[in-house]
Order: sequence, then C-alpha cells, then structure tokens
Amino acid sequence: MKTILECLIGVALLCTLTTTATPLSRNSHQNAVRDEQVCNNSPALCSRPYSNITHLGAHDAPFVRTASNGFTPSGNQFYDSIAALDSGVRLLSAQVHHSDGDWHLCHSDCALYDAGLLKNWLSKINNWLDNHETDVVTILLVNSDGADASTLGGIFEDAGIDKRAYKPDDTTKPLKKWPTLGEMIRQDKRLVAFVAGLDPNKNTEAPYLLDEFTFAFENPYDVSNAQDFSCEADRPDTVKGDAEKALDAGMMPFVNHFLYDKLFDSIEFPSVQNVETTNSPTGSDSGQLGEAATTCTSKYGRAPAFILVDFFNVGPAIATVDALNGIKGDVRGRKDLPPTLPGAVARSKKADHMPEKGKEVAADKAEDVKDEAVDVKKDVKDGAQDLKDEGEEKAESAKSELAKGAEAVGDEITSWFS
Repeated sequence: MKTILECLIGVALLCTLTTTATPLSRNSHQNAVRDEQVCNNSPALCSRPYSNITHLGAHDAPFVRTASNGFTPSGNQFYDSIAALDSGVRLLSAQVHHSDGDWHLCHSDCALYDAGLLKNWLSKINNWLDNHETDVVTILLVNSDGADASTLGGIFEDAGIDKRAYKPDDTTKPLKKWPTLGEMIRQDKRLVAFVAGLDPNKNTEAPYLLDEFTFAFENPYDVSNAQDFSCEADRPDTVKGDAEKALDAGMMPFVNHFLYDKLFDSIEFPSVQNVETTNSPTGSDSGQLGEAATTCTSKYGRAPAFILVDFFNVGPAIATVDALNGIKGDVRGRKDLPPTLPGAVARSKKADHMPEKGKEVAADKAEDVKDEAVDVKKDVKDGAQDLKDEGEEKAESAKSELAKGAEAVGDEITSWFS
C-alpha cells in the first residue's frame, strides 16, 4: 500500500511532465528553429532578413517537360514544383489564366499547355510546407487574365495556404525591414505571395497577396540572345533604367536569367539549346548565371534577392545561389537531383514539335498577327485616300467660292460706272 508521501511525489512528477510537455506541442515552430537552427536548408540563413537572402526561383514552375508529353517545348522545367522545393528552390512562379469557368495554370494559352487548377497546385505547396516546418517559400503569380484580389484570395483560402501568408503592416510601399527567416518560421508565416498585376490600394479582401512591383523590381526578361542579359531595371515603369532609385526606395532586386527561342518570329518558347551554359555557375562562355549574378551584385551593391531560371536542376543553378548566400557545404535536408533527366536535354534540343493543338494555336496566332498587319496597312491606305479626297473636295469648293466672290465684286464695280 502506497504511503501519502509516495502519492504526493507521484502527483508532483505527473504535474512536472504535463507542464513541460505542453510548450513543445504549442510552439513546435519555435522549437524547430531553436533546436535545429536550420532555415531554408542552412543554419547560416536563420538570422538574416528575408530581403537579404538570394532565393532561387523556378520560372513557370508548373510547366514541365516530361516523356509523357514528348518533352514539349512549352515546358520550362524538367522537374515539378515539389521536386524543385525538395532540391532547394524557394520561389515558384506561374501564370494564371481563366478557362472553362475556373482559374488554371497555363503557359500563354490553355490550349497550348494547361497544368491544371491553381487551387490544386497551391494545395500541394501547402502540404509540402506542412512537412517542412523550417522553410520559407515564395510564390509569384503572373495575373494573365486580371483576377481580382477577392477571387485569388478565395482560391488561397480553399487551398488552406492563406493562413501561412506573411503580410507587412503597409502593403502599399516597399518594406525596408523584412523579418528574418527565423522570425517568419517561429510565427508560421512561411509563405510570401506576390502577384504581378494587383493594385495594392484596392486590395482589401486579401492584403497578404502582395503586388510584386511594389516590393521588387526586375531586369529585362524577354531575352533571346545570351549576350543581351542585363542588370538594368526594366519593370516597373516608375524605376525603368534607374536601379539606384529602386534600391534607395527599398525595392528588392529580382533577376531574370533565362533564354527564349522564337516560333513564327512572334511566339516564344523556353530555350534549351544552351541551358548548360545559361545556368552554369562558372566558365568562360557568355551568358552564364554565375557571371550574371556577379555583375548584378556589383551593380546593385548587394546580391539579388531573387534569381529566376528555367530548368533549375541544370548547372546546377543552386550552386550560384549558394555562393551568393555564403553557404559553403553546410546544407541540410536538400535532395540532390541529377543535372538533368536521362536524355532530356538531348531530346528537348531535337524536339521540333508541339502538341497538335499547340500547333493550331501557334499557327492561328501567327495568322492573326499577319491579318492584323494587313488590316492596319489597308486602314492607313484608306485613311490617306480619304484625306486626299477630302482635301481635293475642300480645295474645289474654295476655288468655286473664290470665283463667285470675284464675279460679284466685278459686277459691283461695273454698276458704279453704268
């Protein structure tokens, strides 16, 4: 039979266990940062502000070249968004289009490449964040068909990812002091959601959806020649050609580094022809990622906050970003990918086809451009002829009026002497 002292000791022990266990459950994100000291795969990044880190981005992340789609030239990546996150990519960009009554992820046109619903993609990212509690992820949506904040916010809510989105106190101007990755992780505000084309002054429904060009500026993105990569500020128009002005305002530098191939001189597709050079961290060929990063760092007086690439695993592009972040080997929880899919680059280089529907869309667009040019030429010609005819008519009328006036004056003078 237990003594009173033994019972009291047992109760005290039970209380101790209970009170010490509770904080672990309530503050799992705090403990993850405190105990493991790893943020975005590195202990070195936890104490650094979000804006003072270079985030590797997968350009048009949902559009993937795979064996099942014949390594379609419409794809920008060889691996999907989840594989990208697993391998260290921390920014995913995508195009949002309205199709069949819903919001889809489509490459330029949903008939060309439809990667499915925005909601499903966001849900997958949210599930990934559930299982990676010490990572901060950025999403950039190109708002191709002008979805309003309420519509996009509803999709984020349906995907369950809105609760993780970070929102600055003031979303209408650049943020000069961002929280550290460690702070964002402790608060479980581990998603930054940018939208290209969303007026922050009208966004009251989902203010965590941040207008990209309020907080960042981009260099030129439409590049089809490796020698044309530039660090000049290109967007938004308010800072075009003036990176210093953008930086002084607190805008983060966003570097696009990918090449396009052209079809019909008007339709552009991601170029894989020189991707090994384009994404290379070192070397002597023009257009390397490592060289571009060094050049832009020198111009900006700081490393880019974001670098966006196609075919992120080639290079590998993450090597350049690790160097910018000062990470030298102490990387944790990152899955290494092969430099490319087996035979993928070779097949993509030889791919001279598109899906049959894609061919029709591209051909139709090219024909539309041609027809539009013909119409414009005809309108100009007709307009010129109308102006000529109108001028001749007015001249003839003036001539007639002048003759009548002269005749009247003559008659008046004649009457004086009659």
